[in-house]
Amino acid sequence: MSKVVHVSGKRKKAIARATLKEGSGIIKINKILLSNYSNNLARLKIQEPLTIAEELANKVNIIVSVKGGGWQSQAEAARLAIAKALVGFSRGEKLKKAFLDYDRHLLIADVRKNEVCKPNDSGKPRKHRQKSYR
Repeated sequence: MSKVVHVSGKRKKAIARATLKEGSGIIKINKILLSNYSNNLARLKIQEPLTIAEELANKVNIIVSVKGGGWQSQAEAARLAIAKALVGFSRGEKLKKAFLDYDRHLLIADVRKNEVCKPNDSGKPRKHRQKSYR
């Protein structure tokens, strides 16, 4: 029986769910192969955990579904989910340490979100309505 790992990653409004199982190294994001993924910068960001764990990445299939947010947030959420899945599959401290040494946000979610706009003000989060006094 093969081992299957389910994990999720978040960034702003984007949520990525990754499923990892033993296979031949196929990586799909929203049913599209990673090599055919449209945005080049997003593809490079998603490939970062795969290049660090190269020997393990060739032995597993990863299927990621991403919803919400923009393309940058989706790429970072998918990257987080893939890295968490690889660490969960390997159960090794060596890979976890390698990810943390490269970039802390490969395993730990960035919880920052944009500030909400205040009502009856200017429409921007920190700008205040101008006063004329006359």
